[in-house]
Amino acid sequence: MKKLLALVALLLFAVIMILTVPDKAAHKEAMMRAVSEYVDEEVDGRPIGNGILGTISKGIVTKTVETALNLKLRVNNYYLWNTTYVRLKGKDQLLSVGLLGHVFTFDKQMLREKLEESLKVKEEEASEKVQARQSKRELRKLKREQRRQERKLRREERKRKREARRAEHEA
Repeated sequence: MKKLLALVALLLFAVIMILTVPDKAAHKEAMMRAVSEYVDEEVDGRPIGNGILGTISKGIVTKTVETALNLKLRVNNYYLWNTTYVRLKGKDQLLSVGLLGHVFTFDKQMLREKLEESLKVKEEEASEKVQARQSKRELRKLKREQRRQERKLRREERKRKREARRAEHEA
């Protein structure tokens, strides 16, 4: 009888877990709340945080993160719980776990590291673009120089031929 009661309790608990798994919107809302808290702390701790510039900065960061979450957020449903991931640099990064109607998000330190990592990636991409533009310019410059040299060689060749014809006419 105890085994049957334990089995029924376990099944009841499993059904409750299944029915209370948070949806994608709940995960997004919890993450946006965590991001908003983090941004508030970071901006308020800096001189730029006061006034309208701080408010604008908060709004931009929050809107950017929200847009990224709308586009890249994936939910893996395990029936009793679910997790959300976002793909960064070819890897799935765990963002939150949903269980019994609650969403447990990443801590602020992890968020800080991910944002800094994201900024570094963007800086590296920008640096690579700048280097690519510089290489392109240098390549164009080298091609121009090569064309100048080729024109100069053709002019010198024509000049030699004219001088050779003059020398033939004079002789």
